Parts: sequence; structure tokens; C-alpha cells
Amino acid sequence: MSPRRNRPKESGSPGQSADDERSGRYGGWQSTEHWQGEEWSVRHVAGASAQGKTYRCPGCDQQIPSGVPHVVAWPEHAGVDDRRHWHKACWNAKDRRTTRVQRSRNAPKF
Repeated sequence: MSPRRNRPKESGSPGQSADDERSGRYGGWQSTEHWQGEEWSVRHVAGASAQGKTYRCPGCDQQIPSGVPHVVAWPEHAGVDDRRHWHKACWNAKDRRTTRVQRSRNAPKF
């Protein structure tokens, strides 16, 4: 018996719009969300595509190690320097968090 073939999903699959299904070279999908009065581009990055770098999440101020799936978000009309890497849970809870994360005295400042 031969192994099962995985076929790509059709672009017209129910429950997703064409904007939500744009696949990028980062192994994830990209969408647009409205937050803080402006449009944000949100790219979901798969863990296999997140190799080589460690990022700091602005939601919890913790590191996102290499190989961990996460979210990259930036304002729609901003440059590359405005991209931020978030944990998926932190991005989903961004409206429930305080505006400023307080660090302890001995925490490293990145």
C-alpha cells in the first residue's frame, strides 16, 4: 500500500476568505486585523519556518525561542522596522493586557 498523498486545500474552502488564506514563504498564513484604530497585517509563522532567531514578545516580555510558532504583526502602512513578533496567545490577549509591561530590577533589558 502506498502512503497517503496530502493535497493542498482549495482556495475556495468554506470558512476562510481569500485574504486569510494567503500563504507566504514563512510557512504560515497572513490576514488583516483592526486594532488600536488602525489596520494591522498579521502573519502566522509555523514553527519549522521560525529557525535561527530568538525574538522578544511585546505582550509578555518573554523570549520566543527559535522553532516556536508565533505571530508577526505590524501596522498596515508601516515599514519593516515596525514588525513585532508575538506569542500566539499574547496576540490573542492583547486587548486584555496592560499598556506597559513592568520588568523586575534584575531582568535583562533588550
